[in-house]
Amino acid sequence: MKKLVFVRHGLSEWNALNLFTGWEDVDLSEKGIEEAKEAGKKIKEHQIHFDIAYTSYLKRAIKTCHYILEESDQLWVPEVKSWRLNERHYGALQGLNKKETAEKYGEEQVHEWRRSYDTLPPLIDPTEAKSAVHDPKYAKLDPHSIPGGENLKVTLERALPFWEDHIAPSLINQEAVLVAAHGNSLRALCKHIEDISDDDIMGLEIPTGQPLVYELNDDLSLSKKYYL
Repeated sequence: MKKLVFVRHGLSEWNALNLFTGWEDVDLSEKGIEEAKEAGKKIKEHQIHFDIAYTSYLKRAIKTCHYILEESDQLWVPEVKSWRLNERHYGALQGLNKKETAEKYGEEQVHEWRRSYDTLPPLIDPTEAKSAVHDPKYAKLDPHSIPGGENLKVTLERALPFWEDHIAPSLINQEAVLVAAHGNSLRALCKHIEDISDDDIMGLEIPTGQPLVYELNDDLSLSKKYYL
């Protein structure tokens, strides 16, 4: 049975402040560090041994990956980073307080921006200084591939090539895989793995720092899913 473990990064500093984070490269909070360490301890306790780990370009996911591997005595495991595993880009909402944004635009509008499968948030202009186009992490990317804002549909379209080119081949090659990433990039991949409908995916919430284990058949169809 092929084993795939998803872990959403531990609570970040902006999670704690109730801010839209997206591609902003914020750090883990103290609680988030403890969540990541606890995830590693659970993985060690269940004797899950990885062959490869995948994570995003954002340090809250990278550090979560490192804490997990350290606590499970697997720091030697090869690690691959990709922008395609980044959190959903929240566009011009990034850095804004969620409660204050709801008061300004209305709770219904903000709920639609946050949870709708195919509604885009207000986009950020690529000429703005805070656009990811100007971030050195993405200097080697085609600027046209760098989003100014994403919904979950676009996040899945962005993440799926990485699944097909890297994660799925690792699993087919009988490798046990860790993916330490973000709530929405992981939700997008869950949608693909479980064939969740556009409507039902809105109800899926992945808790921070809690390992989600998929056991997959040879054709990568789902056999079993559970949290540690």
